Amino acid sequence: MTSTDVFVHDFSLALGRREHTLEESVAAGRTHSPASALFEAGFRRHRTCGDGESAYDLARRAVAPIATAAEGAGAIIYATCLPLNGNIGDEARFRETRDVKHVMDFPVSHLQADFHLDRAAAIGLGQQACTSMLGSMRIARALLRDEPELGRILCVSSDRFPPGAEHEQAYNLISDGAAACVVSLQPRGYRIVACHQITNGALAQASDDETVGTYFSYTARLLRETLAKAKLEPGQIDWVVPQNTHAKAWTILARLLGLAQDRIYFETIGDIGHVISADNVANLMQLERAVAIPSGARLLLPMAGFGLNWQAVILEKV
Repeated sequence: MTSTDVFVHDFSLALGRREHTLEESVAAGRTHSPASALFEAGFRRHRTCGDGESAYDLARRAVAPIATAAEGAGAIIYATCLPLNGNIGDEARFRETRDVKHVMDFPVSHLQADFHLDRAAAIGLGQQACTSMLGSMRIARALLRDEPELGRILCVSSDRFPPGAEHEQAYNLISDGAAACVVSLQPRGYRIVACHQITNGALAQASDDETVGTYFSYTARLLRETLAKAKLEPGQIDWVVPQNTHAKAWTILARLLGLAQDRIYFETIGDIGHVISADNVANLMQLERAVAIPSGARLLLPMAGFGLNWQAVILEKV
């Protein structure tokens, strides 16, 4: 460890309160793919928000269990995948009054006040789609290296699909949810070894088929470049903790990259589907419950999202 090392710890997850089986959601029109296709991909159940349950409610529930660990945070990075979740104001009030403050009611400010994080600077991250939780870790790491007096940073990602929306994207069954963690200079949890991002803006409005068509080539490139940045070989990664996408995708990628198939862990896919930006956190928390991860173990967390964006983080257990 060195004086520039940054660590991530105290992970938390919150999900929409309504649980649905795959069959129930297909029957209710929440998907456009047949149940058989989604079942083959590994999906069994997912979660959606109830009436009146906002993305901010999810964020509060994600932060509450780790509020003590976040005390005194010098910054909050609040990430959203859907721009509408970056405002908790009333659009009807804007139309009535023409006052734009009603579309500038920022959830990160409320979070700072609700959890008494009085010295925390508010930072919003809103255009990295499903990769934004990893993006918040990357930004937090850079901030702490440049401004160590911040001490610790609370990272939050929270999204819910609007009422009536399909809960399927790029052939993935989606859950509404939030994740949170603390990034700090305190040597606990995991050392952040490397972070990397690729964006192809020419595919900003890619179709589902275009998204799937680019997934393998760009994910393979992302992982190779992330490993090179960390000066590691695939065999030096103990666990890959990815997003919840088609189960067969990682069979292909493991062969392509020389990764051990039995060390790729996304066991939450059947229970919660793809939780927008929270999959890496959900799977890491489940892995920690299932396995005693030894000190020095290296974990690779990759994620792809619209934009199109790909991000990865390598962690090392303290």
